[in-house]
Amino acid sequence: MTLLSTPLAVGERAPKFTLSDAHGKPIALDDYAGRNVVVYFYPAAATPGCTTEACDFRDNLNSLRSAGYEVLGISPDQGEALASFIQAESLNFPLLSDPDFAVATAYGSYGEKEANGKKFNGVLRSTVVVDPDGKVALAEYNVSAAGHVARLREELGA
Repeated sequence: MTLLSTPLAVGERAPKFTLSDAHGKPIALDDYAGRNVVVYFYPAAATPGCTTEACDFRDNLNSLRSAGYEVLGISPDQGEALASFIQAESLNFPLLSDPDFAVATAYGSYGEKEANGKKFNGVLRSTVVVDPDGKVALAEYNVSAAGHVARLREELGA
């Protein structure tokens, strides 16, 4: 696997971003200043692994929020696909569109992948926790969709 972007390190300032949500509303990392935010990157809405992960975040959102964490999901999907995914899975947190992979690249979440014996570039399933000061508190790359949220909750004490 070849990384096309550099992973973030704990303590580093998280790259700022503003992306559109499922309804075209701009959402910025700065909107969460002073709060902990889990920023997770996933390859494509409504695919099996991404659905598993999104539903795990949905089902654990109250626990994460009780521990002081908000959740943002980011993928290259456009608004209509995000809106359909949110509706189909009753998701209760914002999904943001990064169609040119700029934010995924800035966060170290874009690189070479392999599926069915073919190599291609795309979003790497990753999670970055940004602390209230805008710094990286945790950065995990190439995570498995199944069990990731439970392990993350354990690491965050949520």
